[in-house]
Parts: sequence; structure tokens; C-alpha cells
Amino acid sequence: MAAEILVDSNVYIDLLKHRKDPASIIGEWAGQRDLVTCGMVRVEVLRGLKSPAFYDRISSFMDVMINVSTPAAFWSAASALAWKLDRKGKVIPGTDVIIAACALSLNCAILTSDKHFTGIEGLEVITPPDEWWS
Repeated sequence: MAAEILVDSNVYIDLLKHRKDPASIIGEWAGQRDLVTCGMVRVEVLRGLKSPAFYDRISSFMDVMINVSTPAAFWSAASALAWKLDRKGKVIPGTDVIIAACALSLNCAILTSDKHFTGIEGLEVITPPDEWWS
């Protein structure tokens, strides 16, 4: 398993739907591994939070993660990834292409239950533990 793991937005959202605290669950699960986030995950997760206090908690949790930088060269790489995936018949939402490109840019795994990420060359996909949903 990779030392660094980008946590996809669907993990946060699914935990919230199950009335669980993503910061506690993900933080405990990660142990000594470094967690990663990116701007797209932040936007997808934080925009849906209702409580200002919970917004601050999750935002602060993401602040201490490794944050993927997205300079101009990143967008060229993300565009190339989307183009390659499309040519192979694997058309996925642009948001997921950006998240995948972020993980690939740091050579880290992605923690997700979203099937869009499977089969992307060079991307290690980790599925959240089943006990998180009970």
C-alpha cells in the first residue's frame, strides 16, 4: 500500500450520510500514512456541509493533509489523462479526472468507493473498509 493516500470526496460524503465524523474515522484508519487532498475534493466535500462548525472541522482536517498543487503543467497532464481515457472508451466525469490526476501527480493511492478510478494506469485504488458503513 502506498505511503500517501488521497481521500476521494465520496468517502467523506458517504461517511457523513452514515452520520459519522470523517476526520475521526479517516484519521484513525490512516495511522502513520500521509493523507492527501486536492482542491476538487475540498470543493465537493465542503460545499455540502450545513453546519459552520462542521465546515471548520473538516476544512481544518484537510488543511493538515498534503495538498496537491495544481500549476499550469498539472492541467496539461489532467487534460492528457482525460484524452487517453476517452480514447480507450473510459469516459469519466471531469471532476474524477482531476482527482485521479492529483493522485497520479504525487504517485499516491486513492481511497474511494467510486468505480470510475479502477483501471486507470498507474493508480492504486483502495476501497474503504466495510465496517465504516455499518
